Formats: sequence, C-alpha cells, structure tokens
Amino acid sequence: MSEQVLLAVFDCDGTLVDSQYSIIRCMRTAFDGQGLPRPDDEKIRRIVGLDLLHAIAILHPGISDAAASKVKEGYSKAWKELRQFADLNEPLYPKTIETLDEVSTRGWQLGVATGKSHRGLVHTLSTHDILERFDTLQTADRAHSKPHPEMLVKAMEDVRAVPANTVMIGDTTFDMEMAQNAGVTAIGVIWGYHPAEELVKSGAHSVIKAYTELPDVLDTLKKTQVKTTN
Repeated sequence: MSEQVLLAVFDCDGTLVDSQYSIIRCMRTAFDGQGLPRPDDEKIRRIVGLDLLHAIAILHPGISDAAASKVKEGYSKAWKELRQFADLNEPLYPKTIETLDEVSTRGWQLGVATGKSHRGLVHTLSTHDILERFDTLQTADRAHSKPHPEMLVKAMEDVRAVPANTVMIGDTTFDMEMAQNAGVTAIGVIWGYHPAEELVKSGAHSVIKAYTELPDVLDTLKKTQVKTTN
C-alpha cells in the first residue's frame, strides 16, 4: 500500500508564504540587540529555510556559540512580539490555496518541511486557514535542519510514502539538496528567495513560474513513475 501513496511536501517561507519582510525585520532587531552589524537584506533572504543558529552563523561568520544563542533569543522574542500585535507580514503567494486543493484532488497527500519552529508553522498555516490541508508537518526544531534529509524521511514515514512517489517543492537550494539527500524528486519555484539557475544546479527536476503549473507537473511525474514501476 505504501507504494501507492503520493506525497507532495512544500517548503513554507518563500514557497507557501512570502515572509521575507518579517524575517528581515526580526533579524535586524536581533543583531541590533547584541550590538552586532546588521546583515544586508539579500544575505538574510539567502538563509531563509535554515534553522536559526545555522543561519546566524552564516550571517556573522566566527560568532561564538554564546553570542549566536543570544541573537537567536532576540529573534524569537521579536517574532513573538510581531505575532502578539498581529504585525506579522506573511501573505500567501497567488493561487496557493487553489493549487493545494487541486493537488489534493488529484490524489496527492500534502506535507510541509520548513526551517520554522512547529509553533511558528502552525500559527502561519492557521492564520491562512490551511493547517488542516496538510497530513504531515516537519520543522527544524523537531528534526535536523535542511539540507539534512530527516524532515523528508519523517514526512514519508508519517504517511507511509516511498521516495519514488514523493516530491519536494521549494524555493531554495537547501530544499533541492534536501530532496536529493532523501532520494525524492525536487521541484523549484521562482517566486521565492533563490534564483532558478541555482535551483537547477542544486538538483531541481523542474522549475515552475506559477502555482498554476504545479498540478500538471505532478501529474507528469506520476505518469512517469507508473511507467517505471510497470
């Protein structure tokens, strides 16, 4: 039965929602709080998808573990304050809900694999009333960070899918590399934070320009897999 389960796993930030504005704002606040120079906006966008400590180490090479932990605490505090005052800016990308519904209708189970915390992911999905559409939620505070394959492995275990029938949809090279490491197909999206050419170099099977393209791309992959297994 597991070989019949089709699983489409989505990244969150940069794929489902455009959260760059809130992420940049919170990261600036966190670095300011420790008297450290602010990373520029493009560098912050480049680390979206990683767990916070890994991201902070990239943004400030050579930072001590203690200082990185303080920056992480500051980021989490700033994020909580945005959430408390309903000032989070995480809009869905165009046609997200319609596409999720169409993909589900075509027989795919849905999952998320993200650098967000579990609490943060649940809040984001609940805010847009799409939480219940997903069968498995994988976050960086409950598994190794991307590009480690653990989140995808756990997602497949949750729904009893196999790598040959699993697809990772994301906007960063971290997503594509995670898919490669887990042995699943990777689909890149161009509306996020890493350019298309980097997604292809990192292992994207295909790159889509709009969500409306996704259902047919998944159908093509499904048909290819059926031919391969027959």
